[in-house]
Amino acid sequence: MHGNITDVPGVKVGNLENAEALTGCTIVVVEEGAVCGVDVRGSAPGTRETDLLDPINKIDEVHAISLAGGSAFGLDAASGVMQYLEEQGIGLDVGVAKVPIVPSAVLFDLPIGNSTIRPDRQMGYEAAKKASIGPFPFGNIGAGCGATVGKITGIENCMKGGLGSASLTFENGLVIGAIVAVNAVGDIRNPLTREILAGPIDPKTEELIDSIAYLQQNASTDHILPGTNTTIGAVAVNAKLTKAEAKKIAQITQNALARTIFPVHTTMDGDTVFALATGGDVYPVDFLGNMAAQVMEEAIIVAIKAADAVEGVPSYKSLKHKVIS
Repeated sequence: MHGNITDVPGVKVGNLENAEALTGCTIVVVEEGAVCGVDVRGSAPGTRETDLLDPINKIDEVHAISLAGGSAFGLDAASGVMQYLEEQGIGLDVGVAKVPIVPSAVLFDLPIGNSTIRPDRQMGYEAAKKASIGPFPFGNIGAGCGATVGKITGIENCMKGGLGSASLTFENGLVIGAIVAVNAVGDIRNPLTREILAGPIDPKTEELIDSIAYLQQNASTDHILPGTNTTIGAVAVNAKLTKAEAKKIAQITQNALARTIFPVHTTMDGDTVFALATGGDVYPVDFLGNMAAQVMEEAIIVAIKAADAVEGVPSYKSLKHKVIS
């Protein structure tokens, strides 16, 4: 096992980033198709093909999920994923063509790096082409390349977010995996100890600020533009689910964000979680959902602890002596 979402049978991941521009994309590929649900909690999402995932709508399977930086510009990466999958003969057979179904979500990473360079069709194509089973780096990788957290006092006081992934394997063969790009306006806390791992930095004291305490003392967040944050990710299970059940698992998985990000699901975030089911045995949805949330919590913490500092933006690794509880 590799300790990431590719431990789930049928799931591959490809990451590509521009380290100078500080942006990138992460593509989760399910070549044989997977039942998919989605849950959007933030008030400023950037998404594509999520309406298709409503249980009342017809299409039952997707062939990839695109997670990208670049704000709404990054939605273009999904077009490159579609192109690559079509070339491989993967997609919904509509008689005259095979149409790959690739829902997408994006995060806002334009303030750092080069805002004129964003994930595009070519980056999505190349990331999908790289998709494989096995280990891959975390932190400043793929969609997490330009991710930041702790922006409640302004982007100038933020810390580095990143990409994380984790998995959980049971003796009966069930595998649950999660992948996430953490780019929240709030701070990130250990769900067990409540210690703040990354958040806004007080420019006077160089100590971490408690974002919830800050909100209590400073009710206005008008200085933060809507949609300039957003945590996006996916969970996957090798189980049999309906679209409605997959959506419920996505909803329950959002609890992981609520246990690690403070504040979460704000008007300034577009938090979006997908849930993929690659087929297998039937399990209780509440069990799968709560285990998926547990794995997502781990992936979020991995993302923060693996992130590297970039110019003007420190990371957990560079400031861990300043962690507060």
